[in-house]
Amino acid sequence: MSAVDGNVVKFVKAHACGNDFLVIEEALAQGKHAAMARKLCARNTGIGADGIEFLDRRADGTFFLRLFNADGSEAELSGNGTRCVAAWLAASEGIEQIALGTHGGVRSCRVVERKGAEWWIESGMGVPRVMPRKIEIAGVDGVIDGAMVNVGNPHYVIFVDNDDFSSHGQSWQALGAKIAVDSLFKFGTNVEFVRVRSKDEIEFRIFERGCGPTTSSGTGTCASTSASMSLRETARTLSAIAQGGTQQVVWPDAQSEMLLTGPAEIVCTGEVEF
Repeated sequence: MSAVDGNVVKFVKAHACGNDFLVIEEALAQGKHAAMARKLCARNTGIGADGIEFLDRRADGTFFLRLFNADGSEAELSGNGTRCVAAWLAASEGIEQIALGTHGGVRSCRVVERKGAEWWIESGMGVPRVMPRKIEIAGVDGVIDGAMVNVGNPHYVIFVDNDDFSSHGQSWQALGAKIAVDSLFKFGTNVEFVRVRSKDEIEFRIFERGCGPTTSSGTGTCASTSASMSLRETARTLSAIAQGGTQQVVWPDAQSEMLLTGPAEIVCTGEVEF
């Protein structure tokens, strides 16, 4: 990918269970990462995406990703975004096993198989940290009983029992929007609403920091499953169902790295003026 005539930027668009990203070479950002994310990720006036993964090919042969959300804020990492980059490198350069650096740590990705247009990729997601925590949020009645989870980026997980994932008299979208920006979380937080369906399966909804409701999230999957394993005694191998599809998680024990497996699909490549 390279610039054309100085004002046109080449991009790749990919998605993982509907959680969509643009992939752009770091050199093309020219320090305008936030502005580029706000413009190009806009659904009605840009290309449309939940965020941009800027791919930096470093002199020592390693790769590093910087993730900017649709609102222009920078995040530590995205599990689905990282997988989208891995799928692109597999499709375009034949690299089927790669370590991708992020501000949330190195994530190792391995192509498991290809099913048509989908690349199924296993990602090492680090060791989750699950911390049960009751919180009080402005505009919400009562105490919210959940868990802070760190999987390289921050999450707050709430368990629910109802089909619409509402909690404390509010829709999950409305409550998620309040929690995500509450002053309790210095840098904001992603919010997941989890319903345990069986010992081997959970279903969840995601309010993503800097983006809003999303159909899927790789780190959200890891946060939701690790909280379920730690606090609801589910199996250590779980299927996690989001609106965009199902991902598989294996976490042998609290000291081991979590493995996340799911699909990624290249939507298109193109050029855009910026």
